[in-house]
Amino acid sequence: MLGTLLPGARQLQNIHPLIVHFPIAFLFGAALLYLLAWLAKRESWAWTGLWLLSLGTLGAAAAVASGLYGAEGVMVARSVREHLLVNHQRIMLGVLALSVVLSAWAWLARPIPHRGGVVFLFLLAILIAGLTVGADFGGRMVYDYNAGGNACPQPIEFHD
Repeated sequence: MLGTLLPGARQLQNIHPLIVHFPIAFLFGAALLYLLAWLAKRESWAWTGLWLLSLGTLGAAAAVASGLYGAEGVMVARSVREHLLVNHQRIMLGVLALSVVLSAWAWLARPIPHRGGVVFLFLLAILIAGLTVGADFGGRMVYDYNAGGNACPQPIEFHD
């Protein structure tokens, strides 16, 4: 059924690639809005940041769950699994844990922690750095080693 609705998804080994971009967008947006809210002292922007952080955390949980579920079925060489997949998993588990902590902190301090605000922003920066590095490992698996899709047996040629 998924292949009928989304024909491009027919080649996927699991749904992980369909989910991963949501937490990336939400968490980057949350970090940007929290920084702008702190600089401009705009509480309304901090509220939007809080909601984006929360949605990003939920998306990260779904991405981690789908990734862990599908990891065994990813057809890559053992060396790729050991050097890229394992690092990708560890970093993204850390990103999820940190996003849960920051979401809980932000909800308790609604909408932005005034006490420890600089520490909160610093931890958001660490979250974004981890997310970036972890996504790079995932992207390298996909684009360099065709993880998650069926290998193309030959180059695709386009003719006018």
